[in-house]
Amino acid sequence: MIDEWTTELRYRPYRDWPAKYLVNLRNQVQASPWRLHYHIQPTTGLLNDPNGFSFFNGRWQLFYQAYPFGPVHGLKSWVRMSSTDLIHWHNDGEALIPDTPYDAQGAFSGSALPMDDKLFLMYTGNVRDHEWHRHSYQVGAWLDTAGKVTKLPEPLISTPPTGFTNEFRDPQITRTTEGGYRVLIGGQSDQKQGFPLIYEGPSIDTLRFKGILHTGRDAGYGFMVECPNLVSVDGHQAFIFCPQGLNQGIAAYQNIFPNMVITADDVNWDTRTLINPTTPVNLDEGFDVYASQAFVAPDGRTLLNSWIGLPGADAPDTKDGWANCLSLVKELHYRDGQLYQYPVAETKSLRGEARPLTLTADDETFIGTGDHYELALHSDSQAPVTLTIAGVKITIDQTSGTVIVDRSQTGVPFAEKYGTTRRFSLPAGQPVMLNAFVDTSVMELYFNHGQKVCTVRFFPKTPADLLRIETSAPNAVHATLYPLTALNINNN
Repeated sequence: MIDEWTTELRYRPYRDWPAKYLVNLRNQVQASPWRLHYHIQPTTGLLNDPNGFSFFNGRWQLFYQAYPFGPVHGLKSWVRMSSTDLIHWHNDGEALIPDTPYDAQGAFSGSALPMDDKLFLMYTGNVRDHEWHRHSYQVGAWLDTAGKVTKLPEPLISTPPTGFTNEFRDPQITRTTEGGYRVLIGGQSDQKQGFPLIYEGPSIDTLRFKGILHTGRDAGYGFMVECPNLVSVDGHQAFIFCPQGLNQGIAAYQNIFPNMVITADDVNWDTRTLINPTTPVNLDEGFDVYASQAFVAPDGRTLLNSWIGLPGADAPDTKDGWANCLSLVKELHYRDGQLYQYPVAETKSLRGEARPLTLTADDETFIGTGDHYELALHSDSQAPVTLTIAGVKITIDQTSGTVIVDRSQTGVPFAEKYGTTRRFSLPAGQPVMLNAFVDTSVMELYFNHGQKVCTVRFFPKTPADLLRIETSAPNAVHATLYPLTALNINNN
């Protein structure tokens, strides 16, 4: 694998890489001890933003932004995955390759929308001039039922609106109630403030700038808004976005860049205003979630997928020639004034035979759990309960409603600059349910059926097959372990 990634290497055209290089890199990646069993992961190189999440041609479609030649950010393409059940994903290969004057330095993030017998892909084409100044084009392509992609010959939007810079990307395309199209795009003002921008038009080639989406803060969010998504959830609205450089006085977070959500009663499209919006809160309380994408599926569910990885946070898997993964697909609900998110019901199809865990002492250690399973725990204890999963320590204080997740003792450390613990709250004095989905080097923790979510990458030096549960009230804690089927997505 290449040790020093120069700009020239990162942006070398795909056709100029020898086939043998990818074969050798793939062999190296497959030997990694941290490869996953049921999460989408890159075959080689880097995976980042989920894109084009949709349902088309009888299958779920999910693309991810990729750089296949190394675990670094370089010349980005889109890889297409498809599924009949949101669980078993098939790699359909590269769908968008940067090969036109309008995406020459990368096919950046975007979305998808079925139109008649084709799937329309709208994305940002990244172009750099000779002085490496960026120009962002909002471009489009058609995917037909045979899997063939045809790019539009000209951009849909060639320049950002007046008053905004070329930091202008990540379009979310949806239909309006009048039968036209609406596009939400992340933008940066000339004053270096981040805003979600709205375009509308009766057709995809007549999109016009309408203004800013007003979300309750006219001063903007940080210096850039990335990956804006506005979706309906149980009769309410959820605005999911990534405000880079957000002042922590506006919303508390520890990650280099946060993934936030604002919920609202509705949206007034005449004034482009969220009605009764909340302040932004973390979409995920953990260490590693970014660039989440949601859409309302034909079956009525609002589904979400997230990139498990962060810009600038090089995890230990990069030494093996790959980086990052996607989350489980989650269904969104609105309850008690907040957003809930939980793995889709189809996830239960991965479960093997239930293994009840018996607690009889202050602490019990369970050996041989394997490294890919679901732990379902219910605590009605007024005393703290501590779980240690492969070195990740999860402390639940039901009385105060405090949860602390600590990954400082997991083995190979990384991203310590942004803290090794996360602390968040649940309703005080109430029973706590936890479903922990563990997969070799990632775990997704869902509290109270998705009232709070905490995602953790971890890199144990020994296999993740030890589980310890500590409590002074063992009779009030009940736990069941389900082995989960190994799918080895993109690992064969």
